[in-house]
Amino acid sequence: MGMTMTQKILAAHAGLSSVTPGQLIEAKLDLVHGNDVTAPVAIGVLEEYGIQQVYDKDKIVIVLDHYTPCKDIKAAQLCKVARDFAHTKGLTHFYDVGEMGVEHALIPEKGLVVPGDLTIGADSHTCTYGALGAFSTGVGSTDMAAGMASGLNWFKVPSAIKVTLTGRFKPFVSGKDVMLHLIGEIGVDGALYKSLEFTGPAMGELTMDDRFTIANMAIEAGAKNGIFPVDDKTLDYLKGRTDRQPVIYEADPDAEYEREVVINLDELDSTVAMPFLPGNAKRVQEVKGVKLDQVVIGSCTNGRISDMRAAAAILKGRKVAPGVRCIVLPATQEIITQMIQEGIYMDLLEAGCAISTPTCGPCLGGHMGCMCEGEVAVSTTNRNFVGRMGHVDSKVILASPTVAAASAVMGVLADPAEL
Repeated sequence: MGMTMTQKILAAHAGLSSVTPGQLIEAKLDLVHGNDVTAPVAIGVLEEYGIQQVYDKDKIVIVLDHYTPCKDIKAAQLCKVARDFAHTKGLTHFYDVGEMGVEHALIPEKGLVVPGDLTIGADSHTCTYGALGAFSTGVGSTDMAAGMASGLNWFKVPSAIKVTLTGRFKPFVSGKDVMLHLIGEIGVDGALYKSLEFTGPAMGELTMDDRFTIANMAIEAGAKNGIFPVDDKTLDYLKGRTDRQPVIYEADPDAEYEREVVINLDELDSTVAMPFLPGNAKRVQEVKGVKLDQVVIGSCTNGRISDMRAAAAILKGRKVAPGVRCIVLPATQEIITQMIQEGIYMDLLEAGCAISTPTCGPCLGGHMGCMCEGEVAVSTTNRNFVGRMGHVDSKVILASPTVAAASAVMGVLADPAEL
């Protein structure tokens, strides 16, 4: 029986010629990472068991991004634990204020993951790096501790769902719409502990940022990981970021999939997820007009330079509607630099946006945009659970940067094609 991309990567890192769905394996890790929330818990586990060493100071990454710059005393204490550990262990890759970014944008930007890698992170959106043809998945902080100490982790080999993309994007439609549509079709548990493997003749329509967005939200369908084939766009993205050589895996022609989902981009419209699940997907035309208090453009899902450009293309020369707070969170320092160089930063400021230093901020109700009772936001983040962005009686509508920007201008949930 043939293997999928994911199964081939897992087999190689377990030193096996083949693996099958459901098989338990122990595999070598290429990268282990955590953030200001999850890394201190893992560090505590190491201290509890008296473990002094890390398996490789070059392969452990800590990024302070969730509540940083620190929002309160507790956040500051967590950051101190992470800082002290990184300094004591001599970690090569530690990112703090001034160098930091949202981890799932920063790690690819720094070239720390290449095709064929096996990576884990103590954050559920670690599946982002599947955009690079790597196997990456989120784990708990205890598993992160084990990975930091040994360079090994155990895995159950997932079965797979094939997602075939055809056609071409309409104007204002992007990777975020693809993923919201997919989750709406299969449900938030439709890929539970499975690999979502993307393929099809429309692969060339997807930018790398589209792929990062789609892979990032694989977990929102319950998936163990999402993964894309390696092509020229992947290899071009890696140029100048790393000297490591990629290992390219392809699914076997007879690889087995539990099902296939076909998405025709010709038929895909701007899509949003209404409260309170990412799977509550609707065409924006069906639900437009909802009055808003806040718009958030950023996060590990849609805080990259193409997202900033897309938002600025709509906001330039326009103003954020009275009564609406539009908060923009570029995902890394490099992206802020690009925004300044391209004039995007000023375009957004002049439109009335508040622009933050890189941080997860309001995505998890952390800071830089928590909502109070009864408020409604359109956000380019990845989750809209009850209380996700603040008060349990607030609401979050998930959307693409173009929908978010158009909504900021209109003051209501809006279709960018109608501006």
